[in-house]
Amino acid sequence: MTASTTRRRAAGRSRTAVAAAAAVAASLMLLSACGDQTDAAIAKREAQKNRNVHAPLFKLLPKDVQEIGLLQVGSDITYKPVEFRSNGKVTGIDPDLSAAMEKALGIKLNFNNATFDTLMGGLKSQRYDIAMSAMTDTKERQQGIDSSTGKKIGQGVDFIDYLNVGVSLYTQKGKTNGIDGWETLCGKKIAVQRGTVSHDLAKDKSKACEKNDEKPIAIEAFDNDSEAQTRLRTGGVDAVSSDYPVAAYAVKVSGGGKDFEMVGGAPLKAAPYGIAVPKGQEKLRDALKAAVELTIKNGSYAKVLDKWDVKDAAVKEVKINSGD
Repeated sequence: MTASTTRRRAAGRSRTAVAAAAAVAASLMLLSACGDQTDAAIAKREAQKNRNVHAPLFKLLPKDVQEIGLLQVGSDITYKPVEFRSNGKVTGIDPDLSAAMEKALGIKLNFNNATFDTLMGGLKSQRYDIAMSAMTDTKERQQGIDSSTGKKIGQGVDFIDYLNVGVSLYTQKGKTNGIDGWETLCGKKIAVQRGTVSHDLAKDKSKACEKNDEKPIAIEAFDNDSEAQTRLRTGGVDAVSSDYPVAAYAVKVSGGGKDFEMVGGAPLKAAPYGIAVPKGQEKLRDALKAAVELTIKNGSYAKVLDKWDVKDAAVKEVKINSGD
């Protein structure tokens, strides 16, 4: 290699480096001009635009929430009809109810998608301010106890209870395989969403089967309820257990009502859905409770429940930590 060749190549690399640096600088200037385009940044800008200091309950919020005008909500947005995406938009019982609460509070409740079994951890790590995701209020969750191990894994949460629901069973239409309630599930296969009350109940019922010298329930747990439904639709399991609103919706709409049928009668283990707020956030908790109460008083709560055909799940009184 001659010296002149080396210089030419070095010069070439230098010009390339300069061009690359210029391109990076231009990109940074463009980003600076346009502003941060991440979902979180967009949500914050929208929150500031829609922040309403004159909303009836705005002054009840903690000062930092008033200033930001935003609460990050953890939610499993795959749980029709409670929360799901339709044409790219988050919709369902919880998002509709949160929209009514936004008007009362004067801030935005921004829904963030996550698998259900990660929501409590997301609250603990402060990734989310609250969780609103068809979450059943239980003593274990209030106390920060893992229901599967019995070990304390966090400080727990307070629940603002806003719906009263239970757990239901459904099978393929015309193929119940003798299933007519939880007592008839021994030796059968069932699909559930991981970390839910249905999952805990299935494990408890399976232990009861074994105590009675019967075959246990074969439990398949999935990240979301849609996967459990697909498993049933293809014949991989005998039944699915979901919260009543979700089960009723699936039976009504899947395959135009031809895929599934409800079995086992009335929902089991009726319990409240709650908005989860980390312990120590009493001011925020009480402001959210007041917002739910105002939606009941002004009629928007009833409109949401009527829209999604779950008016039987309405609460007459908004309570804190009423779950067992």
